[in-house]
Amino acid sequence: MNKDIFKLDNISTKQILLLMLLAYFFSFAIRMIWVIWASNNMGFFWNGELMINTNDGYHFATGAEYLLSGKYGDNPKVLLSNHGYLGLQYTTYLLAKYTPFSLDTIILYLPAVVSSLIVIPIILTGTLLRLPWVGFFSALIASITWSYYNRTMAGYYDSDMFAVFLQFTIFYLFLLTIYTKENKNILWLAFALLVYPYFYPQGLTITYAMFIFWMMYQLLFQRNEKNSYLFIIIASIALWSIAAWIKLLLIIGIFISLLQIKNKLDYKTYFYLVLVALLTLFLFNHIFELILKMTNLYLDRGLEQSGLHFYQVIQTVREAGKISWETVSNRITGHPILLALGLVGYIVLVVRHKPFIIALPLIGVGVFAHWAGLRFTVYAVPITVFSLVYLFYFITQYIKNKKTSYTLFVTLCLFAIYPNISHIIGYKVPTVLNATEVQDLAKLNEIADVKDYTLAWWDYGYPIWYYSETSTLIDGGKHQNDNFIISKIMQTSSPELAVNLGRLAIETYAVGTQSYIDFEYSKEHKNEDEIPHKFKMLDKDSELYHAGASSVINTLLRNAQKDQKDPNLFLDELKSNSHSLPKKTRDIYLYLPYRMMNIFPTVAIFGNIDLTTGKPERKFTFYPTSAVSTQDGIIVMRNGITFDAKKGILNIGADTKQVKNFIVTQNTKESTVRIQSQLYHPEGNYAVIFMKSYGRFVVMDLETFHSMYVQMFILGKYDKNLFELVVSSPYTKIYRLKK
Repeated sequence: MNKDIFKLDNISTKQILLLMLLAYFFSFAIRMIWVIWASNNMGFFWNGELMINTNDGYHFATGAEYLLSGKYGDNPKVLLSNHGYLGLQYTTYLLAKYTPFSLDTIILYLPAVVSSLIVIPIILTGTLLRLPWVGFFSALIASITWSYYNRTMAGYYDSDMFAVFLQFTIFYLFLLTIYTKENKNILWLAFALLVYPYFYPQGLTITYAMFIFWMMYQLLFQRNEKNSYLFIIIASIALWSIAAWIKLLLIIGIFISLLQIKNKLDYKTYFYLVLVALLTLFLFNHIFELILKMTNLYLDRGLEQSGLHFYQVIQTVREAGKISWETVSNRITGHPILLALGLVGYIVLVVRHKPFIIALPLIGVGVFAHWAGLRFTVYAVPITVFSLVYLFYFITQYIKNKKTSYTLFVTLCLFAIYPNISHIIGYKVPTVLNATEVQDLAKLNEIADVKDYTLAWWDYGYPIWYYSETSTLIDGGKHQNDNFIISKIMQTSSPELAVNLGRLAIETYAVGTQSYIDFEYSKEHKNEDEIPHKFKMLDKDSELYHAGASSVINTLLRNAQKDQKDPNLFLDELKSNSHSLPKKTRDIYLYLPYRMMNIFPTVAIFGNIDLTTGKPERKFTFYPTSAVSTQDGIIVMRNGITFDAKKGILNIGADTKQVKNFIVTQNTKESTVRIQSQLYHPEGNYAVIFMKSYGRFVVMDLETFHSMYVQMFILGKYDKNLFELVVSSPYTKIYRLKK
């Protein structure tokens, strides 16, 4: 077997650093492909800067701007968000404060800058095996693989840029402490374990799993080395659920103490010390309970079963839905064959290098993605790709001719790179909003006060924060039971219900959230002057406190309480124009975007439900589409629906439906909607709208036709006693609630 050409003996430290630099440049340069493409579309620019392409990015950008200038300080959710993802927000804050780059520039390019660092721990992992070239080519492939690229591309400003990079760094440090029992290595690992939760707390579940395998490996195969026990104790403390500064002091103190008396302690004493550290970890961190909870969270589908029956958002989130094995394969390695080879490579890797069993949770999470969704594939990327390249190395070493062996190895690696490069070239995602939509939110910013709220679907919550400086009821981080409120407002045919429910929800939420924020701050700041707002502190057990801490609709309906309200009676009462409401303390705006049209059926699911039974209230029909052909008055639409414009008849699959209303809308220069209406069958239960300015048809049932979204956005019709149109464009209509 020809083993020498890949060995570390043939490459210097400077050359390894050069490999890291080359791999990093490659990863970063590939991420500029999207920037070059997007820069040709002026609709993607705002204030002269290319905008980002992920909704959640505006959450973190809002938090960073708050740290920079105090802006958004009246948004209680921004104050609360500063308690999470501190690593990302403070990294952004420090860069914006101490470099010449603007915040918008930083959030655009930071994902490419940070995520490309993944090449460093991958190459270092190769050096542990004395195979830096395996690490180098693994770094080239893994840094641009579908899943990793999609979640770390330029403009994808999200905590994902740190998630896998830091996770794999921790994996490398786990390996390092096994391969090299130097005392300093456990300090590096402890530091990484301390820092990681500030950048990506969700990843702790996988970290715990790797820790368990790492601990078991040492107790099984390295139990005769006293440093193994020291390492387990220190790592356990780093994972304890206590304040970081306390853990740091404990780690330093115990590390120094044990080093001084290491040789005086017998293995039995070490065993008991390890047992205490592990029991503290497992009992107080509830590790196994957490792993089981997270697993059930993504496998569970359907309705909430406790108390009233609310629809669960996780069932509609694409990245949390079941995916095919082909998709799993593509996202982890770029091709099903490559994934199969990667899994075989992992088996070979573990057989030849047992410590790599620590990576089994990472491989397992990738496989788990088949049932739990797209987001989990990314964790398996680095180790699966490393295993794939290791397999290439393993196979080619049986070729005696060095030149042929190396050429084949490089060729196989290039073949593995190809499908991922092809994906990137064709992956042209738009920015979250276009310039016109942002301009509409900027107009709202000029009109609204900082304490005002905007009612909108959760997808648009964070961009609304960032550009309009108003708060929202639901957003990317809070989209559970309160989705019912927004969904009901969007699809109800009663403007009174929409206004009353909106006012009741926001006034309840605003006071409750502020009390919750003040309570959380009071736990950290003993001085009352340091609490950001001087609302009267509510009792922690009060209903309003829980409205801010969890759910408004649960509070309003007394969900799962002995005095739980009848939700249907509650909603009927809100349809009355004389319904008693809380005192108005702020303005509320209703945000109706054109881009919500495609997801409106999904939005409607959450409100089109009888909360007492969990069953849909009615059959909801809403098909936005376009025409494929028109002949003799028969319009064939892209989704297969045909519309006979002469007879007013719809053919939806095998069903024939009578159309009551056919309406043609057209936007005017004055931002109004011109309407032409034709009545076909008075007894018909369907309506068809042709939005001429957009070239789109919308087929819907009659009740949906009378919904707030259709009437107020598509048709521009609204009750002027209850609403005021304050912003209008082809992309957005924003109304102020008058009550």
